Amino acid sequence: MESVWNSSAEFRKRESLSEDIECDIVIIGAGMAGLLIAYMLNKSGRKVVVIDAKNIASGNTRNTTAKITAQHDLIYDKLIKEFGEEKARQYAKANELAIKKYKEIIDEEIIACDFEEKDAYVYSLTNVQNIEDECEAAKKLGIDAELVHEVNLPFDIEVALKFKHQAQFNPLKFLERISENLTIYENTRAIDIKENLVVTEGGKITANHIVVATHFPVLNVPGYYFMRMHQERAYVLALENAADINGMYKDSDKNGYSFRNYKDLLLLGGVAQRTGENEDGGAYEKLRKVAKELYPNSIEKYHWSAQDCMTLDNIPYIGYYSFKIPNLYVATGFKKWGMTSSMVSAMIINDMILENENDFLEIFSPARFDMSASMENAAKDITITAKNFIAQRIDIPEDHIGTIEKGSGGIIEYKGQKAGVYKDKDGKVFAVSTKCPHLGCELHWNADELTWDCPCHGSRFDYEGNWVESPATTSLLDNV
Repeated sequence: MESVWNSSAEFRKRESLSEDIECDIVIIGAGMAGLLIAYMLNKSGRKVVVIDAKNIASGNTRNTTAKITAQHDLIYDKLIKEFGEEKARQYAKANELAIKKYKEIIDEEIIACDFEEKDAYVYSLTNVQNIEDECEAAKKLGIDAELVHEVNLPFDIEVALKFKHQAQFNPLKFLERISENLTIYENTRAIDIKENLVVTEGGKITANHIVVATHFPVLNVPGYYFMRMHQERAYVLALENAADINGMYKDSDKNGYSFRNYKDLLLLGGVAQRTGENEDGGAYEKLRKVAKELYPNSIEKYHWSAQDCMTLDNIPYIGYYSFKIPNLYVATGFKKWGMTSSMVSAMIINDMILENENDFLEIFSPARFDMSASMENAAKDITITAKNFIAQRIDIPEDHIGTIEKGSGGIIEYKGQKAGVYKDKDGKVFAVSTKCPHLGCELHWNADELTWDCPCHGSRFDYEGNWVESPATTSLLDNV
């Protein structure tokens, strides 16, 4: 399972860290956010080092749909109501500037990354009022937006909100170019952070500033981001012989679908679900059914999935990791808008480290917590997390591996302990602990991707127990 971007770029292999080093800034995470932050700081003449537990752009950057847009679902009407017009304007201005900054870098570096200016649409099949309210809010904030009633989709809509002059590109072609002159250590996992020190398996890095850009923050305390976010997964098909829709589209309904073209392919996305809630599988099959209904002659060329960090108020956390550690920074919680949020992160953290003024700090500050806006989501997250902590302690009836069918996985009683068992198509058995090494939640089987996923905080592991996604930083191999 690979995305359409995977074969489009070839990153130069980097060595793992094997000694103690010093630098001005160390950035943990070599995805879009980490590399953009490094690129900007490197351009300013600072000595920057990037480390990644795997390889360059090996995480969710590789699985994005790569839309560069300030249209983040229906957010501006909510922002105005919950945070006021000024803070909502900060959010809008930051994301519109992010689009311009991408184009500026692409033009300056002469990057062939299939950058195209496209309009973005959020549409509804039923709810006109929400779209109209969002349009009014967007215009109030100075966004070039308009309502339309006809779009290039193979079904009728009630209304859509069109944001003009947005963009799309190939993210790996872009990163291949901007990472060329950066100092990057691959397969270098950060295992601890202490004031001005990042400890890795291969050596220690002393730095004046430390940036955590690991998708989900790996340091639990301070910050407590595991209490302020959860993770969700969404699925994508790349279809040949489908339509050129000349734009980027997203349903305002969470159960709806998104569309955008890349060259001769149509990217169809949807089936959003909380990480750890795909035990029976079928996410790709749902998309395939929709694809055949909407585009009967289409042929599937690629399929993949991505994981998104969802904050309590749907605004990213960008800035100081905690005011207790003034040289530690974080960029996380991008929801489904990783491309513009990565650039916003780069602009903000670059200005913070260089001590420049920045107009967007307040709305994105991790220090915020609006109780009135966030209590409902917080209560929901705490309930789900508590349920899964309790599940770890419940005894299950005695079982045996024979009940697991070939090609399937499940939880059984194994040697007196809960174990996650996957039996491949040849009958070979792989058993792992079901206890997430992050904070002890019980892992759930993901039948579509053959992984063990944590419903509490989104850590993921392959069926052999190898680490796939943070916030966990270790595998399951030593836990059985």
